[in-house]
Amino acid sequence: MTRARISLRPGTVVGLLGGSFDPPHVGHVHISREALKRFGLNQLWWLVSPGNPLKKRGPAAMERRVQAAKQMMAHPRVRISTFESRSGTRYTAETIAALRRSHPHVRFVWLMGADNLAQFHLWKDWRQIMETVPVGILARPGDRQAALHSPAARAYRHAFLKPGQSQLLGRADTPAWCFASVPMLQVSSSAIRAEGRWPPVSQSEQASSAA
Repeated sequence: MTRARISLRPGTVVGLLGGSFDPPHVGHVHISREALKRFGLNQLWWLVSPGNPLKKRGPAAMERRVQAAKQMMAHPRVRISTFESRSGTRYTAETIAALRRSHPHVRFVWLMGADNLAQFHLWKDWRQIMETVPVGILARPGDRQAALHSPAARAYRHAFLKPGQSQLLGRADTPAWCFASVPMLQVSSSAIRAEGRWPPVSQSEQASSAA
């Protein structure tokens, strides 16, 4: 069954969750649902990234990851997007800029974990990201201190929204960022790969191996 197209009215607030999703798992689903509730989002997009040529091991094929993501994240307000691959952008700041050009009337919010905030100052053009879109941080309870004392957090201390203001994040003037403490599920893509449960084998591959 084909999904109905998600409407993008002017002023729609869209959260962006980037990653390789290699593979997608219930942890991604959990934080997506929490982000929709905590940050006043109308929609949330999974930005499935293409492979990184600098890594020795590339991710599973894009089509396979997208298909698995659609099966995993069945939610009427979540879209599985290949925008990064189609636009040819490589870095987060470039992707956000391209999205804003493509959807000038949409309000985007970048979503990431507390571990990413701790090293955010190492990202290419990280200040451009902070100045361009609000940023929502999803953190395990008790896992905030390293992130809150990171260079990025100190540099933008003045733009911090208190947890009680998290619903305002999507419509806040930039720079703006906020924490949401979310109990995390003990699951990871790397662990799933290590257990040999990914990538899934297609029917054609099964037939070929059985021949």
